[in-house]
Amino acid sequence: MKKILKLLGLAVVCLAAYLVLWPVSVRPVAWEAPKDVGYTGAFAANDRLGALEFIDINGRVGPEDADVGADGKIYLASHDGEIMRIADDGTVTTFAQTDGRPLGIEFADDGTLYVADAYRGLLAIDQNGQVTLLSDKTEDGSPILYADDVDIASDGAVYFSDASTRFGAKANGGTLTASVLDLVEHSSNGRILKYDPATQKTTVFADGLNFANGVAINETSDAAFVVETGNYRVWRFPLDGSQGQVVLDNLPGFPDNINNGPDGTFWVGLVSPRNAIMDNLSDAPFMRRIIMRLPDAMKPAPTRYGFILRMDASGNVVETLQDPAGEYALTTGAVTLPDGRLAVTSLTEPRLGLLPAE
Repeated sequence: MKKILKLLGLAVVCLAAYLVLWPVSVRPVAWEAPKDVGYTGAFAANDRLGALEFIDINGRVGPEDADVGADGKIYLASHDGEIMRIADDGTVTTFAQTDGRPLGIEFADDGTLYVADAYRGLLAIDQNGQVTLLSDKTEDGSPILYADDVDIASDGAVYFSDASTRFGAKANGGTLTASVLDLVEHSSNGRILKYDPATQKTTVFADGLNFANGVAINETSDAAFVVETGNYRVWRFPLDGSQGQVVLDNLPGFPDNINNGPDGTFWVGLVSPRNAIMDNLSDAPFMRRIIMRLPDAMKPAPTRYGFILRMDASGNVVETLQDPAGEYALTTGAVTLPDGRLAVTSLTEPRLGLLPAE
């Protein structure tokens, strides 16, 4: 019995030493998470996403973002590296293969499809599906490690996010794993980049963001609206370079993409409700390091809950579309289709959601 107790004691000591001392890749920074208001007020729960209809995407998963081409067809990114095209009859085919991890996509007026590829950088795809790498580093040689979302200004300049300069998506086992590392560390290393097609140069437009995510240029093309996932908020950055400001703060979930909606509004997707454990440990870097040493099954994980909101240019929430049952979850954003339907995208689903026009 004494021998067993000694062995148990040794095991406990070894486990404690592991939890306290084992090296981890994150260097957590203390911060103060705002109090989570939950699904109340403007965010009050509803089941409006329960009316979604679905299009399977040929065994692919993760329709992270979508857009409508000049041909009227829906195009979407997939985690398999493919850009898929949906015909009017619902037939899904492969339009292009990026050989990476395409996330945000956006068509320019000339028909070029710009792609923020988390593994490769900023890509352009012509109308024949030919893929060209435009940028994988900034003008000063800084590598682009996690290209996330993209939009185009009226002058042709391309603005896109580099979500994390600390945890590259390809080097850290994929987009979700890398995002968790960055969110746990909270070291404000994300940025927004600007690509000039005329000079073919990429410069830093804004930085110091905690997981820079969705990017949308407003209708008047004088500001970029940017999602800062790690701080649960949305920024407005004037394109003239003047100081940005937060327009929507303290969201009840992790915001992802942002796309232009009707009448100067924006659609924003929340991939998951906030995690109370991580919020409570925001000012405890030591404890966050311990959590990173736990088995994956014991670490905080996204919760299946569908959530799309529409906000105006001042950050006022106009409406929300929710799925508390999580039938279609980890919702990244939404795109208004020409016929009035709404295409709802997801980080992990094997299908695209379509919400009928009201």
